[in-house]
Amino acid sequence: MNDFDKLYERTDRLLNCLEKLVPSTWPEPDWQADFAFRWRRQGNSGYIEAVTHPHCITLDALCGIDDQKQRIDQNTKQFVQGFTANNVLLTGARGTGKSSLIKALLSKYAKDGLRLIEVEKHNLIDLHDIVEKIYRRPERFIIFTDDLSFEPDEPGYKALKVVLDGSIAAVSDNVLIYATSNRRHMVPEFMRDNLDTRHLGEEVHPSEAIEEKISLSERFGLWLSFYPFDQDHYLEIVRYWLSFFGIPEMTDLVRTEALQWALERGSRSGRVAWQFARDQAGRKNSMTH
Repeated sequence: MNDFDKLYERTDRLLNCLEKLVPSTWPEPDWQADFAFRWRRQGNSGYIEAVTHPHCITLDALCGIDDQKQRIDQNTKQFVQGFTANNVLLTGARGTGKSSLIKALLSKYAKDGLRLIEVEKHNLIDLHDIVEKIYRRPERFIIFTDDLSFEPDEPGYKALKVVLDGSIAAVSDNVLIYATSNRRHMVPEFMRDNLDTRHLGEEVHPSEAIEEKISLSERFGLWLSFYPFDQDHYLEIVRYWLSFFGIPEMTDLVRTEALQWALERGSRSGRVAWQFARDQAGRKNSMTH
């Protein structure tokens, strides 16, 4: 290593130390003007940033998940009204409306003081800092983290467990965590984990590895499961989105194309139905111009 490289390395270390000593200042979010936010990190500090153009969707636009809608809507209504409510884990098939459902709840309850802060998985280690920033505010906050999956030794996994239940400091009652995952337990499960399972009489005692892997999901008070749609539900969603894009009738030809579209993607989901309807609307409009 030459002298210049040594000087650069020492300067970089010095700047990192100074950054830790000098706290960064970020503008305070406008909680009245905005209702959707993200947690951002820069250097060794983080801040809450407003989402300029949030994705707005209504509950009516989500078809085929009526039971899940009713249960999470009731939970959110209790929370917004200041009553007790549960953290929510939404798990299951991709494209079935898990994250869209949370966004739709924000659209419904934003006027009543609900605010949403999206936190990416690698920033979950900052959960305590985020909660501290919104502690005692009059608004009601959902901390939203999407598409979670962990290795058990990831720091975000441990941070989420502590905030959900297990810290000596209680989480503010104006905060709930809503998370989505394709896995119920959010961590990989292996056959070897079952080898230490013990049977005492008619009772089954799972191994410590399995107990650790289910301990995170058990900290969510409300579990909502989402399943792949059957053909009728899928076509019902296609009809809704076709109408939304200005195509009032689904002909036999369009029906066949919708089924072929789903077959090519290996999935009958709300996302696939929405993508098909967009394609149909785009092709129809392009032929009229």
